[in-house]
Amino acid sequence: MTTRIACLGDSLTRAQFSVDYLDLLGRRHPPGDVQLARFGANGDFAYNLLQRLDAVVTNPPDVITVLIGTNDARASLAGYPVEQAMKRKQLPDRPSAGWFQQCLGAVIARLRAETDATIGLLSLPVLGQQLDGAAAQTSQAYSRMIAEVAATNEVAYLPLHERQIEELRQADPPPISYREVTPAAVVGVLVQHAVLRRSLDTISRRRGLVLTTDHIHQNSRGATLIAEVIDAGLLTQSA
Repeated sequence: MTTRIACLGDSLTRAQFSVDYLDLLGRRHPPGDVQLARFGANGDFAYNLLQRLDAVVTNPPDVITVLIGTNDARASLAGYPVEQAMKRKQLPDRPSAGWFQQCLGAVIARLRAETDATIGLLSLPVLGQQLDGAAAQTSQAYSRMIAEVAATNEVAYLPLHERQIEELRQADPPPISYREVTPAAVVGVLVQHAVLRRSLDTISRRRGLVLTTDHIHQNSRGATLIAEVIDAGLLTQSA
């Protein structure tokens, strides 16, 4: 019997700039065992995800994963272009921790009310790789909020952040400071990847990054951890 899985999120789920964790998740199962549907939109905040749930609940899957909040967390960091993001993503309010929790709670509440799916809420990938830096600490704080939302709404909490922290500690990476991703930097990665035919892992390695290509988007190692956490938290249990 095929398990239908809907993966909800932002650019990490859309996988234009990241290694595709949906592909890695599918490869962990025999052909036909899982059917994956992608609901990822670049730059989305939790508010944006809340606005586009109709496509998910209209044809409810068996399993739903939610990986959202990286952009909400980034918006609290120095150097993030908040005003531009608000205009581009048509946000009615300025991003904040409280609004993030409110929107995420509403996402999960609607999914619970309008589907019978097993729901898994992932904590965030680590921002940057300096664990004592502001970016990593912010992704940890938002991950704690995600855990609270999961507990309140009685859905599975998938500890991606904790797993990536463990991976980074074992790797003991060089102390490279977090830098906010600019449009030019995104284009630079696309040029290297599409034109120069460099893999995302090669780009990551050249920059001394362990889990990401640019402190945010995932390389194979980071994306593999996402697939592993989903598999262990939701699919292995239901197998």
